[in-house]
Amino acid sequence: MRSIGEQYMRDGFLVVPGVLDATELESVKREAIDICRGRRGEIGGMFAGDGVESDEEVMAHTLCLHFPHKTSDLLRGFLAHPRVTSVLTEVIGPNVKCMQSMLFIKSAGKPGQAWHQDEAFIPTRDRSLAGVWIALDDATVENGCLWVIPESHRSGVIWPMRANHDPNFDGSPESYDFPFEERQAVPVELPAGSAVVFNGYLLHRSLRNSAPSGYRRALVNHYMSAESLLPWMGEPDFRDVVLVAGDDPYSYKGVQDRSVPHVRREGMPDLEHTEG
Repeated sequence: MRSIGEQYMRDGFLVVPGVLDATELESVKREAIDICRGRRGEIGGMFAGDGVESDEEVMAHTLCLHFPHKTSDLLRGFLAHPRVTSVLTEVIGPNVKCMQSMLFIKSAGKPGQAWHQDEAFIPTRDRSLAGVWIALDDATVENGCLWVIPESHRSGVIWPMRANHDPNFDGSPESYDFPFEERQAVPVELPAGSAVVFNGYLLHRSLRNSAPSGYRRALVNHYMSAESLLPWMGEPDFRDVVLVAGDDPYSYKGVQDRSVPHVRREGMPDLEHTEG
């Protein structure tokens, strides 16, 4: 039987069941409502409303919350969830830092995101980038689950990108001219609470939420080796990071407060990172 590290190296992704239990799931869902309601502070681009909308109506205005861990103590604590870090230390190494969090709402009818590689947006120096995509609702083909191309990470090539104007996707740039076919893609359907961990070079996408109602919510965090510099956001070594396992060899540099929580809505391209 292959270890999870071996499976990750081979396929570029792995499914981790039961990362969040029922109580944790409900706490994150409640937190998402509170964030969207402005109860965790002002966030750029948040829908103000007139105070009479239901929770569902308020959340429907938001496709993604970027850096929610900067405004939510609960979500900041979940960056180092023990069921997550136990996997990360196997697939990345003993020293792991997080640089980004995202909370996707994706209500019925909302678009997906075209083929892309996370490493094209968050460039590490050692190919250690890993995304942890935690389903807050059952993620299905119908409601827009993640799709991946297994083994597409192996070459270590960042494929070219171009603008995407397909209304089924959210307007973020797409990868193209890669040597893989659509038939090689597989959907990653997940029960709520489970996660998919995937390599920064893995090609992945999501499709529109075609369910008649409801959400496909997901908490997505990005991690890398703490032993590598992070040339991101115009910095030679981006230091708005959270150490989640082991030691930070660059702790002498201190930690910055650079990332600003903000909202991405339909039609607003994501240029600093992606989801699926």
